[in-house]
Amino acid sequence: MADLKFQRNFGIAAHIDAGKTTTTERILRYTGMIHRIGEVHDGAATTDWMEQEKERGITITSAAVSCQWNFPTVLGKATPDTKKYSFNIIDTPGHVDFTVEVERSMRVLDGLIALFSAVDGVEPQSETVWRQANRYNVPRIGFVNKMDRSGADFLNVVKQVREMLGSKAVPLQLPIGAEDDFKGVVDLIKMKGIIWHMETEGMTFDEIAIPADMLEEAKEWRAQLVEAVAEYDDHLMEKFFDNPDSITEDEIHEAVRKATIDLSIVPMMCGSSFKNKGVQTALDAVCRYLPSPVDVDAIKGTDPDTGDEMTRKPDAKEPFAALAFKIMTDPFVGRLAFFRCYSGHLDAGSYVLNVRSGKKERISRIMKMFANKQNPVDFIEAGDIAAAVGFKEIKTGDTLCDENHPITLENMFIPEPVISLAVEPKAQADVDKMGMAIAKLVEEDPTLRVKTDEETGQTVLSGMGELHLEIIVDRMRREFKVEVNQGAPMVAYKEAFKQTIEHREVLKKQSGGRGKFADIVFEIGPADEEWLKENAGKSFQFVNDLFGGSIPKEFVPAITKGFETAMHNGVLANYPMVDMKVRVFDGSYHDVDSDAMSFELCAKSGFREAGRKAKPTLLEPIMKVEVVTPDQYMGDVTGDLNRRRGMLEGMDTKGNAQVIKAKVPLSEMFGYVTQLRSLSSGRATSTMEFSHYAPAPNNIAEEVIAKVKGKVSA
Repeated sequence: MADLKFQRNFGIAAHIDAGKTTTTERILRYTGMIHRIGEVHDGAATTDWMEQEKERGITITSAAVSCQWNFPTVLGKATPDTKKYSFNIIDTPGHVDFTVEVERSMRVLDGLIALFSAVDGVEPQSETVWRQANRYNVPRIGFVNKMDRSGADFLNVVKQVREMLGSKAVPLQLPIGAEDDFKGVVDLIKMKGIIWHMETEGMTFDEIAIPADMLEEAKEWRAQLVEAVAEYDDHLMEKFFDNPDSITEDEIHEAVRKATIDLSIVPMMCGSSFKNKGVQTALDAVCRYLPSPVDVDAIKGTDPDTGDEMTRKPDAKEPFAALAFKIMTDPFVGRLAFFRCYSGHLDAGSYVLNVRSGKKERISRIMKMFANKQNPVDFIEAGDIAAAVGFKEIKTGDTLCDENHPITLENMFIPEPVISLAVEPKAQADVDKMGMAIAKLVEEDPTLRVKTDEETGQTVLSGMGELHLEIIVDRMRREFKVEVNQGAPMVAYKEAFKQTIEHREVLKKQSGGRGKFADIVFEIGPADEEWLKENAGKSFQFVNDLFGGSIPKEFVPAITKGFETAMHNGVLANYPMVDMKVRVFDGSYHDVDSDAMSFELCAKSGFREAGRKAKPTLLEPIMKVEVVTPDQYMGDVTGDLNRRRGMLEGMDTKGNAQVIKAKVPLSEMFGYVTQLRSLSSGRATSTMEFSHYAPAPNNIAEEVIAKVKGKVSA
């Protein structure tokens, strides 16, 4: 167990282009895992190993790497106190289209380095990442990157983290110089300056006295730091009031660690990963302040049989429990299941229970991952992250555990797709090949959905955005050698009820021999607001108010299943139904002719009949759009957003540019980036992420329904 104290599982997450992959590359260089730094813009970064990532210079899939770091050291050199810390690091994508990669990484990580650009500060995807970290209570350190860039302002970013993200951001450092003059940082705990050596790729550095012109400012910020963490140590609080100078470095470190793990503060640091400055101090901070698996509470789960709450401590002696958070197909070793081991010990070649399927799985080999390379290991223990090979059917979010001690761990939140694309193979001979390719891609990516359009027979892929589907089609071509024709992108509409109505549905079928009989009386309508708040991510509220044995309780699951299945195709235009409530309160059955299938079919036909009367409405996805534009194009950009049915929500000034925030229906945003470039001579940029679903205006809804029903040629 002593080793687990020196284990850190953390991720690097941020907005697009804040420097996540560049930072990861520096970490691998300083920990000795690579001997030459590869740059993203050259397509040579270790964790961007996919062809599409190299070409586009973006991260698409989260990559896991393992390495070791010596801490503490004196001027980078080991001392008798130095210990080897083991890191499992996940480099995540910044594009909102690949947000599930961040989501599933957050679910299994103990800590996070949140990167911010010193020039752009808190950007839209920074907010999304922050919300995801809050959802899983992940402690984080803020690292303000790109201090060498024109317009860099560390303290302004700290202020934005406080105001826009509502977090108590506390600087541990101040930059020495900025932009071209950025040389190093002042350590507010040690009260020393650090200057990195460029000739050694930042591997070595000097400690200097704080520059005279910064001394007063440093003292002021140090006092704020001590005050912010003093409440975590009564002894520290007393010293702070009696004699602040008597507070030792170790006392501050200990208090910062407690406050960080408690999510009360976010320690803020700065540097320039591209110029090799500040990354080592960030790694020291990971060792000092982010939790080890031992510092995290025991993981909670439920007993799959009784539903009672259970816990597993991060201890190799506890029964084995792990969560599979990612499936990947490798051309050499086949399918890999990435999993986080929360408790126990697992040897390669042994069996585990997959709680979802109820089947045993043999894990023939266990691999430690290094981007797309694997290093086999003999076993894995609590607190570690690895990949399993040789399984039959493990999906994202499955719990793997000791078959004699079953437990179900909480799954992760998977966002709903908002955009669809019809695809068909160019050659008839490729039909099966395309089916296999899609099956593998869906298995890897839980935000990719596939269905067959019953009316046209087309295969429809649904995903998180245009870029997401573009990459999927590209991967089908390259990895699976399937050429496809694709239709224009389509919006993933949904349907909902506005009114609650009561309905009786009777199913009677007699065709010689045993017949089918079911009779249910139910209310159908919109789900309760309170229920939706408490059950985020769910959209079907079922209330069983049957009494007196009018319908035997063994048929209730069939009724539930019937309504739930029927929800996949709404009554207006066959789009999925959301936020629906069904309350079954009466009915009857026949001793001979009633069975589970009869009640399931009855529920399905009852949904179709009653649904038409419950005022169904079409919902369209609304996107949160942020545009950064020079002043002179402001009028053109806002005018264009208004034409797209956009609701302007606010304008800010950032440097010499204007930031426009708006909510715009997705159906109006196809090809927006190209239009924006032409409006602003290529000088404006935009980001877009899903916000919520809202009722579509009548004229739009009628058009969509008519198109689906074939009245208008699509």
